[in-house]
Formats: sequence, structure tokens, C-alpha cells
Amino acid sequence: MSNISLAGIKENISSKEKIASLVWQHLLLLASLFVMTLGVALSVRSNLGSSVISSAPLAFTLGGEAGIVPALTLGEYTNLLNVLLVAGQIVVLRRRYEAVQLLQLVIGFVFGALIDFNMWLTSSLSCTTLLSQGAIQLAGCTVLALGVSFEVRCGSVTMPGEGLPVAISRLTGRPFAQVKIFVDIALVVLAVASCYLFLGRWQWNVVGGGTLFAMVYVGMAVKYISRHTPWFDRLLCYRPGFRRYAYGLARYLLSKKER
Repeated sequence: MSNISLAGIKENISSKEKIASLVWQHLLLLASLFVMTLGVALSVRSNLGSSVISSAPLAFTLGGEAGIVPALTLGEYTNLLNVLLVAGQIVVLRRRYEAVQLLQLVIGFVFGALIDFNMWLTSSLSCTTLLSQGAIQLAGCTVLALGVSFEVRCGSVTMPGEGLPVAISRLTGRPFAQVKIFVDIALVVLAVASCYLFLGRWQWNVVGGGTLFAMVYVGMAVKYISRHTPWFDRLLCYRPGFRRYAYGLARYLLSKKER
């Protein structure tokens, strides 16, 4: 009887620990997304050119402020872009598209909401000199790279901006890195075209030197940060007192039954 009880308790503990692990993983993912979007917001505030993923949404946001397109926030236009990126994956993969990847939409909407939050958080930031602009752009790209490094290691659902290159890579057999560059260039071209369409000229605060810098620097920084932050892997595996508490409770319940 005690063996059956012990097996049942261990199975229950294992199930609860899996749930705790999943919750902890996604709490860290949420923190990673916050760091990423803070980097995006800082890049926008530098006025030297936004990051690739926010360039087209920023062009549409400025178009909204000019009354040409709906006046949505940067985060809301980012949400729309994420929907299009997920739709693109469905078109590319068709029957091979896995329904679980629709969770990218959830991650994407959280990402958009956090962009708006961080844009509000950095609203008082003013870059009046080229030096301050460069410093904020560098800080933004570094923070973005830190967030990307953490997000990838959380091992959850792929971000929409990464999902489309993955889908095209699967279909064509081309290396992911090559496809990612192609998709990034396409997003930047869309941003430039939107600037001309909505505002009649190139907007250097949308696509500028900072955008080119981000395309080169962020990938290099992610590789460097990933090699020098092993503590995040330990944090990802950390269970705050749960296992000790659960097994202690199991021993206590079994000792009472044996009495």
C-alpha cells in the first residue's frame, strides 16, 4: 500500500514540477521580451534608424500621425506585421505548417504590447547631439541582443520574425542565415517604400545608419553574449524551493500513513 502511495505521490510531484518548470520558463521568456522591446524602443529614440523588425511599423506609425493611414501605435502596427509574418509561414508551408506555431501570435502580441510600454517608459529620453544619439543607438542594440540571447535560450515558440525565415528555409533548403538576411532586407525595403508613399521622402529616423548598424552588430553581439552568460542557463533550470518542498511533503505524508 505504501509503495502504491509513494508511486502516486511521486507521479503527482513530477506533474507539478513540469507545470512549475513551464511557468518558470515562460516568466523568463516574458522578461526576455521586455529586454528585447526596451532595446527596440531605445533604437527608435536615437533617431538614427530603428531596428529591422520595427522599421516598417515605425513608418506606418508616422503615416498614421500624418493622417494617411489609421493612427495606431508602434506596438499595434508591430502586431499587424507579426500576423502577416505568421500568415506568410502558413502560405509557404501549407499542410506542413504545425498548428502549435500559431502560438507565435500570442508571443507577437505580447511583444507589441511591451514595445508600447517601453516607448512610454523612454518617452522622456531626448537625444539632442550626434554623440548622445550614437550612445543610445549602441545601448539599444546591445540591450536588444541581450534580450534575443535570452529569448532563444528559453526554448519556447519561435518569434514571428524568425518563423518566416525558418519556413522559407525548410521549403527551399537554403541556410537559415541566408534567408534571414533576405527577409530583413525585404522588411527594410518595405519601410523605405512606406516612407516615400506616406511622407514623400526618406525618413532617416526610420531607416538610417542605425538600422544598418543594428543589422550587423546585433547578430555579433548575440553570439558574444550567449558565450558569456552561462548563468542564464542555470537560472532557466532553477526551481525556487519547489522540489525540496514537494519531496519534504511526500515524506511527511508517507510517515503519517506508516504510523
